[in-house]
Amino acid sequence: MKMLAAQAAALWHARSLCWTLTRREISARYAGTALGVLWAYAQPLLTMAAYYLVFDVVFAMRLGAGAPTHAVGTYLIVGMLPWMAFGDALARGMTSLLEAASVLQKNALPPMLFPVRAVLASSVIYAPLLLLLVLAYAPLHRFAPALIALPALVLLQVVLCMLWGAVLAILAAALRDVAQLVTFALSLGIFLSPVLFPAHLFPETWRWALWLNPMTPWVSSYQGVLLQGAWTPLSHWIGMACWLIGGALLLQVLLVRSRDQLTDWL
Repeated sequence: MKMLAAQAAALWHARSLCWTLTRREISARYAGTALGVLWAYAQPLLTMAAYYLVFDVVFAMRLGAGAPTHAVGTYLIVGMLPWMAFGDALARGMTSLLEAASVLQKNALPPMLFPVRAVLASSVIYAPLLLLLVLAYAPLHRFAPALIALPALVLLQVVLCMLWGAVLAILAAALRDVAQLVTFALSLGIFLSPVLFPAHLFPETWRWALWLNPMTPWVSSYQGVLLQGAWTPLSHWIGMACWLIGGALLLQVLLVRSRDQLTDWL
C-alpha cells in the first residue's frame, strides 16, 4: 500500500490547494445564475419534497408489515438522498482526470487531487442534507441515541466515493467506455438495493445479490437509524469495511500500474 499512502500524503500536503479547487469548482458550476450555489441544494430538496407530496399526501401510499415505516414517501427519501449523493460523487470523480488532462500534462500535481476534489465538491452539497434529515426524522423515535452514528455513516460514504471515484477515474482514462458502463450501472443499481423497496420484499434466495451494490449497507443503515432509531448492526459495518478495503486495494494496484502511463492516457 506504499503508493496509496504516498498519494494520501501528497494530498495532505496539498490540502489547501484541494479545498481552493473544490470551492472554485462549486462556484464555476453555477456561475452566472441568479441563485448561484443554492441551485445545487434546490434539486435534491425539491425531489424529496415531491416524493413526500405525491406518495404520502396525494396518494397516501403505505408499505406492508415488516417495513421500517409505512409511509412510502418517507421511506423513499431516506434511501434516495444517499443514493443521489453516491451517484453524483461517483460520476464526477470518474470524469475528473479526463477533465483535468491539460492541467496534469503541464503541472506536477498528484493525480488523485482531482477525483478527491470532485467528490468533495459533491459532498459539500449532499453531506449537510443527509445530516439535516435528523431534524425531519428524529421525532419518529424521539431522538434515539443511535442518531450519533449518522455522521460516521456520512463520512464513510464520502471515503467510499473518494476511493471508488479514483478507481473509476483511472479506468476511464485508460478506456473511455468505462464512463458509459458506469452510467448504465448506476441507472440499474438503484433497483438492486433497498432504496425503492424494503430488503425483505426481495426474493429470499436472491437477497445476497443486494450486497453486490456498495450502497446497500449504507442505505440500510440510514433507514435503521433515521426511521427506527436502531443501531447499525455489525453485518452492515462489515459490509462497509469490505467495500472500503476493496476500493483501497484496487486503487493501490491501479496507481502502481498507471504510474508511468496515466498522463499518456489522458
